[in-house]
Amino acid sequence: MSDRIHGPPHPAAEVAGGEWEAAYRAVAFMYEHGWSDRLPLVPATPRRVAELLATTHRPPDQDIGRLDQLKSPVTVEVAAVHAVMAGCRPEHFPVVLAAWDALMGERSDVGGGWQSSSGPARMIVVNGPVRHRLGFTGPARGLRPSTTVTRAIGLTVHNALGVVPHGLDRPAPGVLPGRWSMCVAENEEDSPWPPLSADGGVPAGTDAVSAILVDTSTFAGGPDTAAGPLMAELAGAITRIGGWTSRHAGAAVLLCPGHARLLARAGMSKDDVRALLTARCAPPSSPLPRRGDPGHLPIAVAGAADAGISMVARVFSGWSGTPVPVERNRDT
Repeated sequence: MSDRIHGPPHPAAEVAGGEWEAAYRAVAFMYEHGWSDRLPLVPATPRRVAELLATTHRPPDQDIGRLDQLKSPVTVEVAAVHAVMAGCRPEHFPVVLAAWDALMGERSDVGGGWQSSSGPARMIVVNGPVRHRLGFTGPARGLRPSTTVTRAIGLTVHNALGVVPHGLDRPAPGVLPGRWSMCVAENEEDSPWPPLSADGGVPAGTDAVSAILVDTSTFAGGPDTAAGPLMAELAGAITRIGGWTSRHAGAAVLLCPGHARLLARAGMSKDDVRALLTARCAPPSSPLPRRGDPGHLPIAVAGAADAGISMVARVFSGWSGTPVPVERNRDT
């Protein structure tokens, strides 16, 4: 039979002695102590943690995260430990730190958002050359950084801040499917507009991270949708998920490249799209807080060039419109 049928050789054949058994026992130990998010973990050895700490200028004991009501700070070293456990490579760690900075700029994240009964998730949007440099893009390469960066945040919230299931984490009736794993690299190359980070004041071409707390999502449009019907469907999706039913709620739109180009060809900028959707969706009895367009409706372009479908998410308690630049590796 061919190798294609047999698949790759069993990994244990390439490891001497009982190393795999030792790794299994380490994972079992972490499960038993309740450190896991229900998935296997990578042991955070001092060497692996030091490799991540070596990528930043920040001191290990610097506080980077908090929940005011719990008085439980997250330090750079704590974040590094959980990034290793989540499966991050050292070069991913500056993005994890930028994501923490972005999260701490959100009112909902330093308040009670992580404990909400709606089970919200963090949606991380990555902009700039870091998308390609670290492999956030591509059909296979993007899986590891996009999943491990958000998982690192979730594990830290779980272990360091103590927001654990059946404790402070009590969503009803369940959680958003992508709770710890919504990380999007904006498709800047196929977008007709400036990136999301530029909307928040970071120059285009700069490595940056935005963090938005969302608690549900739905899809809109199709490959053959015209501009007018697409706008109507986006507005309908926002209305269905309750994006603007209360004063401190909002919506986010992830347009596929085809839909973004369609709207651009119809003469619309992102601000035009925001204005039209705001006019159609904002309930008269609950006026939106006037904090600037990015806070009302973040719009990013994501997905494959031929995807043909867009996504609308309900934003939990608004978005600050503040992206955070990614620190360059101190060795580069």
